[in-house]
Amino acid sequence: MKRAKHEYTPGQRLAALAAAAPFFLIILPLLIYRLGGWLDRALGWPALIYPPANVVLGGLMVLAGLALAVWTIYVQFTLGRGTPIPVMATQKLIVRPPYSFCRNPMTLGTIVAYLGIGVILGSPGAALVIILGAAALLTYIRRAEEQEMIARFGDEYLAYRDRVPFIIPRLRRRGP
Repeated sequence: MKRAKHEYTPGQRLAALAAAAPFFLIILPLLIYRLGGWLDRALGWPALIYPPANVVLGGLMVLAGLALAVWTIYVQFTLGRGTPIPVMATQKLIVRPPYSFCRNPMTLGTIVAYLGIGVILGSPGAALVIILGAAALLTYIRRAEEQEMIARFGDEYLAYRDRVPFIIPRLRRRGP
């Protein structure tokens, strides 16, 4: 948490994002592909390929998920003066869009993008890997990251947590 309170320069934050990008954009999708294919073969699951539906639907999911993730990174970088990397956390609580739709829009975006990869592949195994990974990540966020946010931002975060959903955006605004 001590590092999370330190504000890094824009150049340092940009370098960290550039270093992390290959993991999320290349390595993780390759792992999903390999593990999903292995599970499909090991469990005898057939590929669910329906051209061109897989590519169109999956592609739209990847694009929408990436757009949401990039938007959150931009907002964290500019308004929050931080990054999604925990040691370079935002220096202020962000409550503006996309963080006014749900508290974890980056997580939502990445889950949608990776599920899109599973749809493109037509791999039930890849979908299972993504769902299990998402469940682990969401559990970590609930148990560890939210406690860290309470410690850093106190009552401001608690009020935000009370009015903004965890992961599934609310389509309508709540009353006054």
